[in-house]
Amino acid sequence: MMKQIIYGNSIACLAALLFCPQLRAQTFKFDFGKGKAERGYIKILPGTGFDQQKGYGIDLGTPVVSNTSVGRTALTDGFVTSHQPFYFSVKLPEGNYDVKIWTGDDRGISDIAVRAENRRMFVNRLQTERGRHKVITFTVNIRDSLIAGTSRKVRLKAREYAYLHWDNKLTLEFNGSSPKVNAIEITPNKKAVSVFLAGNSTVVDGPSEPFSAWGQMFPYFFQPGKVAIVNLAESGETLSGFIAARRFAKMLSLMKPGDYAFVEFGHNDQKQKGRGVGAFTTYKRDLEFFIEEVKKKGGVPVLVTSVQRRRFDSSGRIQETLGDYPAAVRQTAKERQVALVDLNALSKTMFEAMGVEGSLLAFAHFPAGAFPNRKEAIADNTHFRPFGAYEVAKLMVTGVRKGVPDLARLLKPEEPVFDPSKPDAYTGFYWPQSPGRDATKPDGN
Repeated sequence: MMKQIIYGNSIACLAALLFCPQLRAQTFKFDFGKGKAERGYIKILPGTGFDQQKGYGIDLGTPVVSNTSVGRTALTDGFVTSHQPFYFSVKLPEGNYDVKIWTGDDRGISDIAVRAENRRMFVNRLQTERGRHKVITFTVNIRDSLIAGTSRKVRLKAREYAYLHWDNKLTLEFNGSSPKVNAIEITPNKKAVSVFLAGNSTVVDGPSEPFSAWGQMFPYFFQPGKVAIVNLAESGETLSGFIAARRFAKMLSLMKPGDYAFVEFGHNDQKQKGRGVGAFTTYKRDLEFFIEEVKKKGGVPVLVTSVQRRRFDSSGRIQETLGDYPAAVRQTAKERQVALVDLNALSKTMFEAMGVEGSLLAFAHFPAGAFPNRKEAIADNTHFRPFGAYEVAKLMVTGVRKGVPDLARLLKPEEPVFDPSKPDAYTGFYWPQSPGRDATKPDGN
């Protein structure tokens, strides 16, 4: 189901922009389903499959159907829907984009969840009553592997070539029990603050069920039009590896003054061996390099201590497993006078509040046979399922409120303050699974 990434396709992308007037416009507009097309919009029907020349369409072979009777107004008189998740992609240059989606049904209900690229959550659930429509808005980043101003590329791992990012198109996933899409507008956003994420498998935009990470939940909490989350994290990475793979160079090439750069590592770094390698030596040196380079670009560095693993002692307290790495981050933030989110401390409080048994529902623990390519049981105490990733993202929001006040002002105003000692109930979390299911354990631990 994953699309293949195409490199060196700038000529094809340019051709699509030149020969399709709608895609050459500043705003890309699509009207879905049976009925009259709204003026200036491209009509999208179930047979409008994605191809590189057109540069848009229903993608990844997912089937959809259209409404059977026409409604009241051209923009919302039709829709496409499916009783399984479906994808729509648009070929676009790298950048931040505002996305506006009309959902609803003149003669029925709608129940929709919206994700983008690698399962980045933007709308977890939006329901409309019969005959009603609502508008969804969010800001999303798309990217390629090229490093602007150079001939270099990010050194991707083999598996990343099948991910729904690092390519030249925006892919939207429509999920839920009755997802009905009336229309979509996509507009470039040059003014949004970019919040860059550097990290490992606890941060990454996880490509498939059942694994997830806080970085792909983070976009949900910010005001549309104001903030775009740019998640460059990858499973198995160390901070030094992130730099060596040119992921940091990619980040710097995209950064503008006033953007933020969050950095959370430690899980894999603590396993690095060699003379002089350690939390207060090589790791601290790399953190200081990260800080200085971000500041040179006019960005705001934010250091994040490593999220806890799920390991309890006999009294139900979290055991520290990350050595000196959280302490090295705290010391570096203090010495360099930069913002700190102490995710290590916040997650300790939350996991202890969840308890030994309750925390199983935050991490990737599943019985044997729960996923097609994994016959044995999954008992992973480092990597999260979507509920755990969402709760850890809430911890990050808590840390932003405390340590990064200027960014906190760009959070959604309706987002309640989260108390780590009172985590949400698992039963209250809604997450219809995405189609891609691969229980292969992420790199790192």
